[in-house]
Amino acid sequence: MLELLAVISLTVVVAVVPGPDFAVVLRNALIGGRLAGIMTALGIALALGVHVTYALAGIGLIVSQSIFLFNALKLIGAAYLIFLGVTMYRSASREMPAEGTLAGMAPLKALRWGFLTNVTNPKATLFALSVFLQVTDPGTPLWTQIGYGVIMAGGVFLWFVLVTLFFTLPAIRQRFMRAKLRIERSFGVLLTLFGIGIAVTTNSSRS
Repeated sequence: MLELLAVISLTVVVAVVPGPDFAVVLRNALIGGRLAGIMTALGIALALGVHVTYALAGIGLIVSQSIFLFNALKLIGAAYLIFLGVTMYRSASREMPAEGTLAGMAPLKALRWGFLTNVTNPKATLFALSVFLQVTDPGTPLWTQIGYGVIMAGGVFLWFVLVTLFFTLPAIRQRFMRAKLRIERSFGVLLTLFGIGIAVTTNSSRS
């Protein structure tokens, strides 16, 4: 029971703290509509399943013991976030699509954005490692650990669905439309800064 409460508590804390995944869900939901936001959330949840698989397969332990591998993973994530941020910034001047049209944001594209954002996100890696290397122990049954992984992914998915539903309310979305250029460029800058910050701290830790 204590393990379960710890998993739920960690999931809530990690999900609600704004990061690259939050920015991507919010951007896609506002630009593409609710379906785009929900598909982005699904991509993030599926990517978290990859991180959980790392831990269950023992890869997480290897990465946690290898500074080189861990730093390489962080740098890959940083590079993708910078790319995503620049892409958002440059696309900010495009016309705002009508709600539900998903212009330029097909469901599979939204799913891919969410998946790639989270699968290269060091915060998600640390989340999975923290749960499976600290909350569980060698005596924890495999099916229990898989259940924890489902709870983690499901909790993150539910949170971002709620974020999508709230920010796509007509009144909220209309406000966004009036400030589209500024907000979308802000998302782009935010993601780029996330990536640069990760890269800088990673290089500092290596020196």
